[in-house]
Amino acid sequence: MCVYEFHRKTEVPKTIPQWSESIKSSRSAGWNPLEEANESKFTNNLEKNLDIFEGILGGNADFLVRRFEIQIRKRKINCGLIYIDGTTSKTDLNDVLHALMLDSDISDRTRNSVEEVVIQQCLPYVDVDIKYSVMGAANWLLSGNSLLFLDGLEKAIGLSTQAFKERSISQPQTEQVIQGSREGFIESIGTNISLIRKRLRSSNTHVELMQLGEQTATDVVYCYIKGIANEDLVLEVRNRLQKIDTDTIYGAGYLEQFIEDNHYSPFPQIQNTERPDKAVAAMLEGRVVILVDGTPFALIVPAVFSQFYQTTEDYDTRFLMASMIRGIRLVALIFSLIFPSLYVSLISFNPEMIPTKFAVAVAGGRAGVPFPAIAEIFGLELIMEILREATIRLPQQIGGALSIVGVLVIGQAAVQAGFVSPITVVIVALTTIGSFATPAYNAAVALRMLRFPLMILAGMFGLYGVMVGLILIANHLNSLESFGVPYLSPVVPGDKYGLRDTIVRMPVWSMKKRPKHLRTNNPNRVRAGDVATDPKGRPLTAAVGTQTAKRTERTKKIRH
Repeated sequence: MCVYEFHRKTEVPKTIPQWSESIKSSRSAGWNPLEEANESKFTNNLEKNLDIFEGILGGNADFLVRRFEIQIRKRKINCGLIYIDGTTSKTDLNDVLHALMLDSDISDRTRNSVEEVVIQQCLPYVDVDIKYSVMGAANWLLSGNSLLFLDGLEKAIGLSTQAFKERSISQPQTEQVIQGSREGFIESIGTNISLIRKRLRSSNTHVELMQLGEQTATDVVYCYIKGIANEDLVLEVRNRLQKIDTDTIYGAGYLEQFIEDNHYSPFPQIQNTERPDKAVAAMLEGRVVILVDGTPFALIVPAVFSQFYQTTEDYDTRFLMASMIRGIRLVALIFSLIFPSLYVSLISFNPEMIPTKFAVAVAGGRAGVPFPAIAEIFGLELIMEILREATIRLPQQIGGALSIVGVLVIGQAAVQAGFVSPITVVIVALTTIGSFATPAYNAAVALRMLRFPLMILAGMFGLYGVMVGLILIANHLNSLESFGVPYLSPVVPGDKYGLRDTIVRMPVWSMKKRPKHLRTNNPNRVRAGDVATDPKGRPLTAAVGTQTAKRTERTKKIRH
């Protein structure tokens, strides 16, 4: 028989001016709740332990205390359960209360202490953690869990009842494919880890957790495969994360700016992805994946330039088609970078390089345009960037209509008014389409940004300016590194196995080695061995045959 009492902050709620005044007075007095929690210690008195958290979180409307009694060996024990409303599972809390208040009296009493009886016989719960320090208990509570206090117990019993609201798993919005998985990361870090483990059922998969941000206490994990990932790389990732000293971590993009190598380069040195299969593929190559709670993007380190025009779909299709599509994507990437500057330099400085008929057509189209080519295309590119930014920020239903109005109506009206020539509109349209073909959004933005200085150089020096600009970009790319890996790998420095997955994608069975620049502990990806045959008796390649034979043998063992 148990007597319980529900207690939700019994003091009269403060008005907003009173609350503000109390905050100001506490700040002026130098009061810091975290320092208070760090200096406080648990006692064997229930009310004193609850008062500690009343002092830390008692001003919050969602901080709740549930007081009740349990009976063990005909002895009544006062208890208190504290939690933050909205972050915990009410179903789990009800189960805990039911077990303590109704079942504790009939439990086996062979245990020596009340603590043992409660933890080992009364709590039907998987994740129970004893908290000896107030700071540790406070962090546990603020993570969405609950704390149970027993009168006479100089510690807190942590119950993992976290239940933050989260959206369901859906298709990635920024990396859509025709063939391949439809699952994407969401904002919950626990769900994201489970999506990785779902695809990577290896005991060598390591997930290490740390909390960053003094105020946000954001959970950050880095995942790697022990035995494949280079230990120096893992140590470097750990060191860079531990050196972050800030009070806030908003998300993966915010964290990326702390750990990247060159902060002033327009090129991304860390790849981000919304796709679990892409993250798993990176780990299997020897890379490290970083997940941040509250964001649906994972960071992949180290990153090289060739990764930014590759997609997971390249490996789901046959290598001939994949290589052709990858080549088209690379041409589109070059288009988006240099097409406007080439147009300006040819029109302004080197018209003799244009075929005569085409030059006459261009001259006819530009007749009556009052601006030089550089001003014409620079202004049109700027308008296109404004239109693109406006389309992204608007709701999806309005954004589509605005893009059509912007491209068709404004472009047509500008040509008819004589502000721009038709060939300039075609050049800008092709450039914009080329930038859309780049799979990585941050890499596409970098190329869009570099397009403008190239156009200025082309307007000032013609083709010489374009060449100088491209040489400077190539030199900058050659000097970049990502976590100690050259950015242009495996082209510079050369790696014959890495080149099989760069501009063209060779057959998967021929890519036997992992990228050399990652310096993995296990360089072999496909092992050569005995020749095996398929079910029809036809010989398979040595590498594939070995894998098939081992898989068949493993399947037989599982069935037996």
